[in-house]
This record gives sequence, C-alpha cells and structure tokens, in this order.
Amino acid sequence: MISVRDGQNQILAQISAPAPPELLAVTRARERVLADDLRAPFDVPPTDNSAVDGYAVASGDVPASGTRDLDVVAELPAGAVLDGVLSAGQAVRIMTGAPMPQGADTVYPQEIVERHDGRVRVGPLKKGANVRMRGEDVQAGTVAIERGTVLRPQELGLIASLGLWQILVHRRPRVALLSTGDEVVEPGTPRKAGQIYDANRFTLRGSIEQCGGEVLDLGIVPDVRDELRARLLAAADVGDIVVTSGGVSVGVLDLVKEVLGEIGAIDFWQVAMQPGRPLAVGGIGRAHFFGLPGNPVASMLTFHLFVRPALWKLAGRRELFGQPFRATALEPMGKKSGRREFKRGIHAYASDRWEVRTTGPQGSGILTSLPAANCFLILEEAWGAIGAGECVWVEPFQPL
Repeated sequence: MISVRDGQNQILAQISAPAPPELLAVTRARERVLADDLRAPFDVPPTDNSAVDGYAVASGDVPASGTRDLDVVAELPAGAVLDGVLSAGQAVRIMTGAPMPQGADTVYPQEIVERHDGRVRVGPLKKGANVRMRGEDVQAGTVAIERGTVLRPQELGLIASLGLWQILVHRRPRVALLSTGDEVVEPGTPRKAGQIYDANRFTLRGSIEQCGGEVLDLGIVPDVRDELRARLLAAADVGDIVVTSGGVSVGVLDLVKEVLGEIGAIDFWQVAMQPGRPLAVGGIGRAHFFGLPGNPVASMLTFHLFVRPALWKLAGRRELFGQPFRATALEPMGKKSGRREFKRGIHAYASDRWEVRTTGPQGSGILTSLPAANCFLILEEAWGAIGAGECVWVEPFQPL
C-alpha cells in the first residue's frame, strides 16, 4: 500500500510536459496559465512622469529655506508632451501621469503651493519628489510575468499595459469524466428502488473546471464489462486525463480496476489513507487514468489529492499543491496510526490563532459534510489520537 506523498510523486513523474500552448486574446485569458516568460518590450513607465497633480520644477529652483516665486509657463495634461526645455525660474502646471518636461526633475503637489495669477510660490522640497522614474516598475527586456503563472485580473492589466492584446497560454487539459454503476442514475430522471442520483460526476465536474480543466462529460456507464471497456477506450482517445468514480473496490461488480488492467496499466490502487483507500491510478494509451472511489467524500478528497496536482502540472502551473498551515484542534479526534487521515473541517481565526473543528460525523458517504466544511483537516501517518488543544494541519478548500 502506497503513501499519499509517494502516490502523488509517482503520478507527477508520469507527466513529462504540459498541454501545448495556444494564442489567446487577453480578454479570454483569465485563470489560464502563461506558457512562456513575458518580457517587457519597453520600460514601464516609458518616461519619467508626475505622480501627482502639481507643478514641475528644476531642483535648482527649489529654495533651501523660505519661499520662492516661479513663473508658470505652461500646463501639461496626461498624454501630452511639452515642447522645449524648462528654464531657470520657471514651473509647469502638470497632471498625474504626464511626462516630465525637459529640465524639470521635481514636482510640488498643488496642495502645498500658493498660486497667484501666472506665478507659483514654493518652499523647500527634496530633489526628485513626486516623480515616477522611467522603468521603475518594469525595465525593458526583463521578465514581467513568469511562465507557469495563473493569470489573475491584475496580471491581465499588466499584460495590457505592455501593449499586448494576445498572450501565449497552455491549452486547458481535457478531462474525460464518467460515473460507473447500475445503481447510479441521472438527476431529473426516474429513480428505481435501490438507485441513487449521480452526485459525484457533478462534484467532480465543478472541481475540474475550478482547477482549469476542460470537462468532456461522458455520462454514466453500467456494470457491463464490454461497454465499460469500450467507453474507457473512447474516453482515452479524447482526454488527456480520464476520471471515473465507483467500481474500484473489491466487489464482484467493481469492474473498473479489472478492465483498466486489460486495456491499460495500473500504477497503484490502494493508498494508506482514510477515507479513499481504494483508488486506481494508471494509464490508457497516452491518457492518465484515475479511478476514484464511489463514496462522495472519498471521491472529492482523492480528486483533491491526486487528480488536481496532475491537472495543474498538465496546465503548466508552477505550484502544484495547496498551502496547509497549523491550527489548534477544538475537539478530540480519533486516529489510527500508520495512515494519513482527512476530516472535513471548519477553520476560523479567533483569540489570536487559527482554530479548527470537524463538521460532525465523518462517514465517507455524508455528502452534507462537504458544503458544511471550508477545509480538509489533515492528521499525519505517525500520529495517534488527537486531543483538544493540540495542533493539526489544515488545508483550505480552493477559493472561488
């Protein structure tokens, strides 16, 4: 039986390259992953410019003490350039963002000067005050955004400021998604005695899309070996990743693992964790395969631990895992040594510390525990039972 960390490392070692790049309009690139370092084609800002509305002057005209009157010879709005050179004893009325006139190197904010007709009275001020220097944000030729960055609105704004309207990003990884089992039916259709509505496929679909994947929803496959075989082969033809839920345990009709062994390869199928121990990981042709458990909680947890890092690596991301942190347990928790255990938790900051409690009963079929939670509470392999007041690991759910 493999550990969680060893399983993750084994999966990631099978992914040698991210999805190929594509050229996309900046307006469509939010949450996509940059495929190459983005270098600035010019300095940002492109010229020295004023950081405030006020008066541009030469530092030689700034008095060391007292005041001095200067002639206001022009007004300079943002986007305009002053012809000529500022002479001694002169000032230019300047707006925020306007390029500095030649001969000027300091700007007085309008709030600290006195204006009388065509003259302005100024006092002591540090040389270079209120001037944004050319290239102080980004210098031409330097990397403005590193490849592997997930593009947020702030990165899109920076890209646009460099004059670019298209950007090279990685194609979204394609994930072929299926549920398995005669007991599972589509929501909105009649349900026979003994059947349940398919929740996992919708949880997994949302999780895949939230992680940047493109979902190819192939529906529900019945417990018929030949049909399962055909549907898995078809899924592997269209997906970079194939994800199923159900059929990976040891029951007579748990066929996924058996069929995978016939048409592909099984890398491992049991993990030292709870919930989610039965998990079929392998490949079908060029597609990476994940057979997730049928229990709703175990299905989402194993997606979070094993499928998400693979998706993120295929998407070209640099960071492949969430960032857990320590929190104080507010209640005792049972724990069996030798396996990593995950509980649905609710964490909050109180009394100058992070605290966490469980959502209540932790059965792997309690679907309501997932929307009630905001994190996974992680108990490491070597730990035994946890007492109230002890520290545990917490990993928040991915934000919307």
